[in-house]
Amino acid sequence: MYRVGPFVVDRARYRVLRDNAPLDLTPKLLDLLLYLLDHAGGLVTKEQLLDALWPHANVTENALAQAVSELRDALNDQPDAPQYIKTVARRGYRFIAPVEVLDANEHRRNSPDTLGRVDAEGPTVRADDERRDVRVGADDRAIAVLDFVNVTGNSDSAWLSAGIAETVTGDLRALGHFRVIDRWRVMEAARRTDGSLHQMAQDLSARLVVVGSYQGRATRVRITARIVDVVTGEAVADAKVDGPIDTIFALQDQIVSQFSTELGVALSHGDSADAIGRDTSSLDAYRAFSEGWLRLESLDVHEIPHAIAAFERAVAADSHYALAYTGLASAELALYETTRSDNEPARDVLVRAVEHARRAVHLDESLAEAHATLALVLVSSWATAEAATAARRAVAIEPSNWRHLFRLGHASWGDERLRAATRTLSLYPDFAFAHFQMAMVHVARGRVRDAETVLRQGAAVQDRLIGRGGRYPALGLHWLLGLVRLAQEDVEEALAEFEREIRLAEPHRLYGREYAMYALHARGAALVGVRRTGEAINDFERALALYPDHAPTTLGLALAHDRPESAEAERVIAVLRRVRPVEAALVHAQMLTARGNFPAAMATLRQMLDTAPPGFAGWTIPLEPFFKQLHQTEGFGGILSRLADRAR
Repeated sequence: MYRVGPFVVDRARYRVLRDNAPLDLTPKLLDLLLYLLDHAGGLVTKEQLLDALWPHANVTENALAQAVSELRDALNDQPDAPQYIKTVARRGYRFIAPVEVLDANEHRRNSPDTLGRVDAEGPTVRADDERRDVRVGADDRAIAVLDFVNVTGNSDSAWLSAGIAETVTGDLRALGHFRVIDRWRVMEAARRTDGSLHQMAQDLSARLVVVGSYQGRATRVRITARIVDVVTGEAVADAKVDGPIDTIFALQDQIVSQFSTELGVALSHGDSADAIGRDTSSLDAYRAFSEGWLRLESLDVHEIPHAIAAFERAVAADSHYALAYTGLASAELALYETTRSDNEPARDVLVRAVEHARRAVHLDESLAEAHATLALVLVSSWATAEAATAARRAVAIEPSNWRHLFRLGHASWGDERLRAATRTLSLYPDFAFAHFQMAMVHVARGRVRDAETVLRQGAAVQDRLIGRGGRYPALGLHWLLGLVRLAQEDVEEALAEFEREIRLAEPHRLYGREYAMYALHARGAALVGVRRTGEAINDFERALALYPDHAPTTLGLALAHDRPESAEAERVIAVLRRVRPVEAALVHAQMLTARGNFPAAMATLRQMLDTAPPGFAGWTIPLEPFFKQLHQTEGFGGILSRLADRAR
């Protein structure tokens, strides 16, 4: 622990206090501060900081400068008269304040926030806890459940690996004794730490980890599990169950029942297997659901049809299995999303997704996942008001589930979206797409610099996750950052950001093909603006190879050839108008702008904003390169004001 002026930096608990109140710092800013403190007094070069904070990621110095600026703001430091962080021109930074190293145990014992009350970040701190050699910054009741190991390697029972872990996670949460880490975060941590329990626990701020295995023999299965304290290395509870495979539901619940007995934690409200319950009594349905979810969670577009088929088997085996309908709707939505930027997307698939999500809600009104899934599919259907209502219902049922908060952000707009995205990041700091969600609102409000700040933070997270094979690295942040830089006349950096997006957007990954196309289109538009028409034509043609008949790119290619009266562009816009009127209005307005018919272009935009459903319609207007001629036109300010008003 360090004391710096009025601040106490607690490495083990990963926080900074001022007057015993924690500062609101992101993990990246905490890492930056700790690195500077570890090298206090000495020069820390920009290269050192980039390597330490963004390992294996292609991050510019702008991201570092932004992080330093935000850390200074948090510390009330001034760059022109620094008390803490001094800039060494063209080289790096130096931490210049006196740093006192504290005895962590003594400080925590005497600190008012740890004496006789529950810590805001965990359970009551006890004196015997303070004497331990704590190497993981976690609270005592935080627990993560790993996938169970398939000892026999039998492929027929491979689905149980995640299935048992999911059930144990739910049963532990039902006990109400632990802070149970979200399984999606656990799986990502396991992937990036190569199975190191200690590193995984540190990543998740979890002191306890459930590890287990199972053996399937003919019609029987044996499951063993233990809860490990990664600080002491001791097993604090063990469980072993054995029985017929068709009793797998009861066997899984017995694991947590045995844990609770060894830990002396009472099963409240009759939390037996029956009380904790299963969503289906059909083993075939449960297996099919588990297999479908594993395929869907791969985010590989080639796996989506197989996921749909698995979920269809699940609902065929049990037509009242609400959770299986949410999986089916999610998989169908993913399939639709692979076509959403086609000129004629697969609307029939989206219609089925909405039907299945509604079926899930009808079957179980208390299932938060059903309401959250319905919110997602309704957004894609432009039923934004109903989508926001469904997402709010999901959050009301499970307020600490980051996935529901993300979906609320996706379905809502303005301040509500900003709040939802902020809460998502507080629960899952590595969910980079939440930064994209926030940037969209800032762009619509005309706050381009705020959007840039948020995007640089998110892009740094995204690049780090992609570099280490993260589960949800997101895409699109470099594309949007490029548009933001282009709107500020920085063509070269914009082109560099578009190129980064193209390199990162793998076509087999969900949204990979789409954002590669967006980035190529944006590069082409930027190059048209600086009269590098040969390169622009090449980029537009590459984009159309990914999405033939894409309306904005068809128009861009026509403009690169200096043919604003293009009949082909007229044709694709007419097709688009039948299925996606908001996007069609935007492209039509761009065509009218290129033809010099500014009044008609602005009339088209006004009508679109006045008639579009509540939400994010037209949010890219301030950034669209082909609207550049409108920016100095009388009346365009009113359109931007209308757009900003919608984003309140």
